[in-house]
Amino acid sequence: MQHEEMRLRLEGWRLATAEVLYYLPDHPSLLQSFVWQTLDLAPAYPRIHKFLDFWKREIDAVIHSVTLASGETLAPARVNSAALLLHH
Repeated sequence: MQHEEMRLRLEGWRLATAEVLYYLPDHPSLLQSFVWQTLDLAPAYPRIHKFLDFWKREIDAVIHSVTLASGETLAPARVNSAALLLHH
């Protein structure tokens, strides 16, 4: 894992996968699928939204639906004192 990716993951960013179902204007009955992954920040998902905005502006394909899945966040390990654990 690269340094920048590790830093983002420690700040709460997680791997997000977007599956975009779309159709071309001249073939509206034929749905196609495009899958894209990126590190993104839940719950706003700014990178996914930026990508979808670009798609709507620049790509001649109509988005039918988007399915989003994301992984768990990576966080620093928690350390508990053995003395504290014995008293509980």
